[in-house]
Amino acid sequence: MLIHPTAIIDRHAELDTTVSVGPYAVIGPKVKIGPGTVIGPHAVIEGDTRIGAENRIFQFAALGAIPQDLKYAGEETKLVLGDRNQVREFATLHLGTAAGGGVTSVGNANLFMACSHVAHDCRVGDGVILANSAALAGHVQVADHAVLGGLSAVHQFTRIGIHAFISGGAMVTMDIPPYCTAQGDRAQLAGVNTIGLTRHGFSAEAVARVRAAYKILFRSRLGLREALAQVRAEFAGHGEIDALVDFIEGSARGIAR
Repeated sequence: MLIHPTAIIDRHAELDTTVSVGPYAVIGPKVKIGPGTVIGPHAVIEGDTRIGAENRIFQFAALGAIPQDLKYAGEETKLVLGDRNQVREFATLHLGTAAGGGVTSVGNANLFMACSHVAHDCRVGDGVILANSAALAGHVQVADHAVLGGLSAVHQFTRIGIHAFISGGAMVTMDIPPYCTAQGDRAQLAGVNTIGLTRHGFSAEAVARVRAAYKILFRSRLGLREALAQVRAEFAGHGEIDALVDFIEGSARGIAR
């Protein structure tokens, strides 16, 4: 274990023997950190925070602080990170709340750029990117491989679908379906994230199906219920389309259009 002598680590914290901790870092008593993780200078990790393997927490990042929620009353809640995440300078990830299930969870191989924020009770999948100063309010769900541009923000209880792309500065107040791009203040859909899909190995045929389904759902004059029925009739059985339809049908907040 490589721990700088100026680091302050509570004796009850559990760190794998391969963890590295930089100067002036502070690690609280309920923290657990897995193998190969690197904690940078002046990082603060507190609360019941569990960090998996091979993560990199950069200088001045803050993980596991209590929620910025006036309803929080000191209840025991958690922050859980998977493996191979990067948390850059001044990024903040907070504990959950009892009302939101008690856990803020982050998957694997995510990148949280400088000054980004993950609020209480968020659920972040795998391969997600939050660019500089992107912010998730409480109870937000972000599916795998979604990308949020710099200075974008997501309203509480909103969902971001798999492979979605949120443009820089967007203010997201409604659910963003899988594979879609969104932009603007009170973000609206702007098309299909074809570049992202191609980069992640979607075939030309799958991308064409997504584009066709998008046109039916969001560019035709059909009502959403009728559009969903038509998409099912034309493309049912294709995994990428089934995921799109299921996401829309499962929306409680409403879908951006």
